[in-house]
Amino acid sequence: MSVESVFPRLEALLPKVQKPIQYVGGELNSTLKDWDSADVRWALMYPDAYEVGLPNQGVAILYEILNELPGTLAERTYAVWPDLEALMRAEGVPQFTVDAHRPVRAFDVLGVSFSTELGYTNMLNALDLAGIPLMAVDRGEDDPIVLAGGHAAFNPEPIADFLDAAVLGDGEQISIAISEVIREWKAEGKPGGRDELLMRLAESGGVYVPKFYDVDYHPDGRIKRVAPNRADVPWRVHKHTVMDLDEWPYPKKPLVPLAETVHERFSVEIFRGCTRGCRFCQAGMITRPVRERSITTIGAMVENGIKESGFNEVGLLSLSSADHSEIGDVAKGLADRYEGTNTSLSLPSTRVDAFNIDLANEFSRNGRRSGLTFAPEGGSERMRKVINKMVTEEDLIRTVTTAYSQGWRQVKLYFMCGLPTEQDEDVLGIADLAKKVIQAGREATGSRDIRCTVSIGGFVPKPHTPFQWAGQADHETVDRRLKALRDSLRGDKQYGRSIGFRYHDGKPSIVEGLLSRGDRRVGAVIRAVWEDGGRFDGWSEHFSYERWMAAAAKAGVDVDWYTTRERAENEVLPWDHLDAGLDREWLWQDWQEAVSGGEVEDCRWTPCYDCGVCPTMGTEIQIGPTGRKLLPLTVV
Repeated sequence: MSVESVFPRLEALLPKVQKPIQYVGGELNSTLKDWDSADVRWALMYPDAYEVGLPNQGVAILYEILNELPGTLAERTYAVWPDLEALMRAEGVPQFTVDAHRPVRAFDVLGVSFSTELGYTNMLNALDLAGIPLMAVDRGEDDPIVLAGGHAAFNPEPIADFLDAAVLGDGEQISIAISEVIREWKAEGKPGGRDELLMRLAESGGVYVPKFYDVDYHPDGRIKRVAPNRADVPWRVHKHTVMDLDEWPYPKKPLVPLAETVHERFSVEIFRGCTRGCRFCQAGMITRPVRERSITTIGAMVENGIKESGFNEVGLLSLSSADHSEIGDVAKGLADRYEGTNTSLSLPSTRVDAFNIDLANEFSRNGRRSGLTFAPEGGSERMRKVINKMVTEEDLIRTVTTAYSQGWRQVKLYFMCGLPTEQDEDVLGIADLAKKVIQAGREATGSRDIRCTVSIGGFVPKPHTPFQWAGQADHETVDRRLKALRDSLRGDKQYGRSIGFRYHDGKPSIVEGLLSRGDRRVGAVIRAVWEDGGRFDGWSEHFSYERWMAAAAKAGVDVDWYTTRERAENEVLPWDHLDAGLDREWLWQDWQEAVSGGEVEDCRWTPCYDCGVCPTMGTEIQIGPTGRKLLPLTVV
């Protein structure tokens, strides 16, 4: 039976809100499929505003893959701003998809992709607007399966009570498999109801269904164990890894936004995974092993994406794009191909020790020399050893000197504050480093027209990293160090005006830390924040630390216990039953190495150091060189 569009009711509300264009759909390359011809229907949500959500690669890839499947339909939904939310509640308009404006509750699956934990309240708001019960236990046969994915789903325990299921890792293959399970269950007449469907998903070990696991606690609050409460449910749930990226050259038809978005470009993921071993980096740990796309597939994706979208900027994405084994050939081949056109190329961020000027010149050949971004992360040599960011001060000065001498005038440096073992002098070292960068640029160019922007974020220990046991720095310490750093930069008459300073205070990091390493008891805090009006917590103008602390107090949750407390080796962590492939003993050993300042090499170029991923997952590192070249094409 067809589902009616809510657009006639929505349209009357749009003149009363800001940026109504983000709710109307109809973008180039969006897909509208007939409702009745599909037997499995997905609503894909990025739990943030349209301008942030539309460029998200994960949602875009699944949107295409699912819509290519016969009998399967996928549409997109995003968080609505408070102005529209108020009108929707007043007029009874439910959460809708932007493609056909169908009510989200009518779909079989609501798949929510979490890049950050700060989107949790937006998910609750969408569920409530859709008329879907917040608690999974209260949902009936007519409610969709609420399924979480994305990096923040590697510890879904804080939102476990609101989720029916979660998927770890790459979504391409498992989304197809889930669709087939739902299709079979519906074709059989939905035997056993919702519970039977969830059981079929859980039995494979590829989908985590929280209701099938019980959590027991020690009297002191630590977790005693997490155990299945059904006979056929596995003790551990494993992540999914796509091993041949050339077989999945998505997105093929990139969505072209109607409203301005945070990234106005066509993005091609040139490889997945990273083995640099930065101890703070959850993304690098959970996406192992490294799997490169071949140079020819990259070239074909760029050519096709430009043709299908009309974008004039192409971003080559990965966690460390300059580490692709054929990045020089990729850069030269693409620069040759698009020289003289209006198409520009970019590497969103570059490691200091992977940057070279030949590469930078290829990417700026069409005349665009915007700023370069580097991430030393730690302000002192000692801190960089602790976090395994093997970049020396000499590396950084040499790199920026080369960049300034070749015509760049703006360099952005990214650091973190609150790292394990950090002292005041480690943070003040950032000021010394920035001043040396400016001085090096002035000497290399003979000009004082040199800029350096220092950007600092608060460190949050993340699950599945060596720092998962670390105590987080309290916000007072972080704020005090940042103030001292700001005063050091601004008080220097010789360099201060040439150095920009951007930072986030320590309070949002504490909330993110609570959500990152929380367990099921934190769900009550999230719900209380949402009930008190919490929305868009990733936006500084909407975030309220006081609201979160009041909600934690109301729920009886000790925020310091979840954040600033250091964990012991044998403590059961909330995510220990969720397998990212990493050996727990190796992670602990690397945490001990961090405290003593020991460094670990990149296993792409050195012997294996037993992190556990390849044997556990039955995978292997996949890198070139392939020996193939990117042949220039005639561009029309």
